[in-house]
Amino acid sequence: MTGKAFVNISRVLVIDGRPEDIHALTSLLKHSQWQPTLAITGKLGMQLALASMFDLILLEACLPDMSGFAVSRLLKESMAANGTPIIFLTRASSIQDRLEGLNCGGVDYLIKPCAPEEVLARMHIHRKLARQQSSNRIDSSTQPPYEKLILQAAIHYLRANLALQSSLETIAREVGVYGKKLSAIFRRHLGVTVFTWIREERLRRSKELLVRTPMAIQDIAEEVGFSSACNFSTSFRLQTGRTPNQFRNEAAIDEPCRSTNHG
Repeated sequence: MTGKAFVNISRVLVIDGRPEDIHALTSLLKHSQWQPTLAITGKLGMQLALASMFDLILLEACLPDMSGFAVSRLLKESMAANGTPIIFLTRASSIQDRLEGLNCGGVDYLIKPCAPEEVLARMHIHRKLARQQSSNRIDSSTQPPYEKLILQAAIHYLRANLALQSSLETIAREVGVYGKKLSAIFRRHLGVTVFTWIREERLRRSKELLVRTPMAIQDIAEEVGFSSACNFSTSFRLQTGRTPNQFRNEAAIDEPCRSTNHG
């Protein structure tokens, strides 16, 4: 037995297309309790994150092959990597970038250049928090196939951005694929196109808002992605045979009837 004390080594996956930007940090990591693994593309980072367990991921938003935000969305859907904290360490510095990074799965957002000692301190904090929550992690043996991760990430993104009028390529880019690939995944797994799914989801969401909230028709129209109450009403009537107000009134009549019958 040697006289050296046991050191608990943690594994960190660094996904960055410009490793020279973080040379000082990676040098510091190699002399700390962290074992860094470097991936210079988003796809390679995804493969490594899904194939092996890491204690933390440092992620650049501006990658050469796909958006770091897309990588984060996909990893958030992955059972294998869902409990792994993701810290964005990036040159993308706008408030929109920072909000997107935190909304798509990041636990922290640091802008380059950043003092390596500060990055290391934040890594220790998030590793400790993740370990406290590790009992809730899902068994990765039931990991869904990669296409299902893309589908789940796309659905969550679309539900959170239902009011946006985005092209197929824009939507696909948010989950790290091309438009044709995303369209094929929706057809293969759901039997509908991306925009058919969006239309059906807008209808489902609008029905929910009509029944459960007192929101004005104009506000509901904007919430689910229509430019005006008129366009919303026309589309709603074509799909349901009733205007939004008729649907809301019928739902209000049905609710007391169901309550009476249960009584």
